Amino acid sequence: MPPQKKLEHSIERLMYASRWILAPIYAGMSLALLALFVKFFQELYHVIPHILEISESDLVLTILSLIDLSLVGSLIILVMFSGYDNFVAQMNVSDDAEKLEWLGTHDYGSVKIKVASSIVAISSIHLLKIFMNIQATPNDKLIWYVFIHLTLVISALFMGYLDKITKH
Repeated sequence: MPPQKKLEHSIERLMYASRWILAPIYAGMSLALLALFVKFFQELYHVIPHILEISESDLVLTILSLIDLSLVGSLIILVMFSGYDNFVAQMNVSDDAEKLEWLGTHDYGSVKIKVASSIVAISSIHLLKIFMNIQATPNDKLIWYVFIHLTLVISALFMGYLDKITKH
């Protein structure tokens, strides 16, 4: 093999092996999930003793915060598993272990769409929380919240449209 081909082959092998640099990042996302777990139960711990004292709107706001945390947790799982499966290596789950049916079925494009949809859902929850306490929010900030949310919605729709036309 000529020296130039050997060099090319070595560079390609190094580049291909560098995908493993992502593995600790995806594993580190488990720590982010753990932090979310702590925050979720911290929120529950604070609200449960006062459940009979708080107003209905405050309870709804707390529940929306819990839903928000669960959506972010689901997003972490989706990105962690799909990213590892797409960019590092296929996940080898033993036959006797519980396997997620969607594992290995999401390509990079579908993960982007799911992330964008999740961001819109999380933004919607934040906007709903603001609307439930609208008197405490200045009008100029409210306009920015709505503008940012609409920007996220339009971006997600545009990404979905682009994904659709590129697959056909």
